[in-house]
Amino acid sequence: MAGQCIILMGVSGTGKTTVGQALAQQLGAKFIDGDDLHPRQNIIKMAASQPLNDQDRSPWLERIADVMFSLEQKNESGVLVCSALKKRYRDQLRKGSDNVRFLWLTGDYDCILGRMQQRKGHFMPEALLRSQFAALEAPDESEPDIIAVDVAPNVAQIVTNALTLLEQTHPREILA
Repeated sequence: MAGQCIILMGVSGTGKTTVGQALAQQLGAKFIDGDDLHPRQNIIKMAASQPLNDQDRSPWLERIADVMFSLEQKNESGVLVCSALKKRYRDQLRKGSDNVRFLWLTGDYDCILGRMQQRKGHFMPEALLRSQFAALEAPDESEPDIIAVDVAPNVAQIVTNALTLLEQTHPREILA
């Protein structure tokens, strides 16, 4: 998997960080939480229950793309977390990289809300979950590098399912 990047995408509360850490460990890859790459103003805005707009997200997506480029240049693999809710955001992340794949962590609103209500220490308030669902442009067949993974099971099963789906769609790359 050297030089490969897997982006865990989806709305807030799907478990991107938890699943991403476990997946990175299984793959022997670096884990990078895209939330850590948000500019200060984005964090302040989200903490005040204000949704980000495209202008807010642009420097954040650029930072993530730079991290992916760095990993590829060093022939290192990475599992990155980025909501990537809109196709144009995913396209921006793909630009200049043939070695990126997306795992779309997906679930229904009630399941994800329940998970958000149980977590502590995160700057994304529950009030923004509806805006995230509204902003999500669900991937379709025009984006063949995206694999949907249901978040209803426990974390271990989600990771197992993700690894199985990655192996089925890119067998040579996942074992490299």
